Amino acid sequence: MSCARTRPRESGVGISVGRVSETQVLVRPARATDVRRIREVTSPYVDSRAIVPKPAVSYYESLQEFLVAEIDGVIVGCGALHVMWDDVAEIRTLAVDRSAKGHGVGSRIVRELLDRARQLEVERVFCLTFETEFFGRHGFVEIEGAPVEPAVYAELLQSYDEGVAEFLDLDRVKPNTLGNTRMLLTF
Repeated sequence: MSCARTRPRESGVGISVGRVSETQVLVRPARATDVRRIREVTSPYVDSRAIVPKPAVSYYESLQEFLVAEIDGVIVGCGALHVMWDDVAEIRTLAVDRSAKGHGVGSRIVRELLDRARQLEVERVFCLTFETEFFGRHGFVEIEGAPVEPAVYAELLQSYDEGVAEFLDLDRVKPNTLGNTRMLLTF
């Protein structure tokens, strides 16, 4: 199978992907030089409010959490694994360039992030998503309330991270009014 592509332009225009097998998708740790393209890939999701907007500096500060997916050397997707506690992490900022949707890119990223969680010995992985069917295929189930014991809940309340606030279902974030769903996978 072949993969037709064009290099992304500075304007944020994506690539053109022909027929691609999942084996042609390379998933690797993100590098500092990838942040501009990560922001291009996530931009439509931020615009539609599916991903929380963040300044560029936030992407650099959390770079070690990110994986990127490439086809023919062009980044077509990204995702991050953010550890919240000793037994729980969150998949966040999962995005696939529109031109690469339907080619297994998102699934490859999720599988790699779940492998990272297992390597870190995290037992549960959380996500906040509009894509419930997609995450359901990967073993995630909808949850309500905070799935942590009271002592851990109290510790997590001290975090300034919006993702942790979403995980705890705190009134100050209330993202679920947008229609997204809190989901959890337990290994």
